[in-house]
Amino acid sequence: MATGASRGSRSSLLSTLPKQLPAEFLKEITDGFSDARKLGHGAFGTVYKGFLQDGQPIAVKKLADNSPVAPEKQFKNEVGNLMAIQHHNIVRLVGYCHEAQKKVIEHNGRYILVDVVESLLCYEYAPKGNLDKLIFDVSSRPNWKTCFEIIKGICKGLHFLHKEMDRPIVHLDLQPANVLLDENMVPKISDFGLSRLFGEEQTRINTINVVGKKGYMAPEYLYRGEISTRSDIYSLGVVIMEITTGERNSSSDKDMSARDFVDKVRETWTDEYIASKHSLLDAGSLQEVRKCIEIGLKCVNIDQNKRPTIVEIVEKLSGGHAHRMVD
Repeated sequence: MATGASRGSRSSLLSTLPKQLPAEFLKEITDGFSDARKLGHGAFGTVYKGFLQDGQPIAVKKLADNSPVAPEKQFKNEVGNLMAIQHHNIVRLVGYCHEAQKKVIEHNGRYILVDVVESLLCYEYAPKGNLDKLIFDVSSRPNWKTCFEIIKGICKGLHFLHKEMDRPIVHLDLQPANVLLDENMVPKISDFGLSRLFGEEQTRINTINVVGKKGYMAPEYLYRGEISTRSDIYSLGVVIMEITTGERNSSSDKDMSARDFVDKVRETWTDEYIASKHSLLDAGSLQEVRKCIEIGLKCVNIDQNKRPTIVEIVEKLSGGHAHRMVD
């Protein structure tokens, strides 16, 4: 009983946090953004572990000044697109800070006082870390049942973004490092710094600023700057195959859409190979593995119009036939 009460008080403290938080408060709860509190670091910023007054952990992301996307734009993307989202498989944004502070810097041999904007984002804390740290390490890789539930959870989160919002959100940076896991291994899609919110009549938009992780970008986005929900489907396909095979895609500057990885999965992961690789799995589980390989390969079709929709994918994973999945 005491544990339940403790959890109740903790969640209530988190829910009573003001949405807009002072930079000084976030600095204090992360021990001055100390290295010891670093949870992860990427092109868009560094994430630190903070502790609220009752000891509850929270994740604080400090946006990088030199990220591929201007901090101002990234901040607007994340706050604007995430603040209203409440879904089991999407990380919850609990607060933010966008505060100008006076700082003394050296410029041409002189010291001057300038306004520097601190952009920080606060999320629910995911104790199991990100998927990237989990699936490629043999010692930490979960069993197939857990892997399959993670795949289904990611798909449900993407279904919410594409189909259940008033206007679709395209994530544009779906990769294992941007999928966090809670204490029960429930996956939560995170890092919406590149995400785009579509207008009511929009199904496709273009950009000249193509940014993303090599190996997960759809060809039409990579080479033509074309963005649609099908861009996320391509990334999802790569992620599903990585989770299912336990193998990392072999992207490079010459192979930024991971075609070598896709071809290897197509050639290697036959029914016979799956049966020998997972000899201890029952018939139902083997069928799930086959299904995930099939879905993954269809998602990475070069022709975006032949990729399944997230509705078809969720239906297929939940046991439905999803006839349109067949080319």
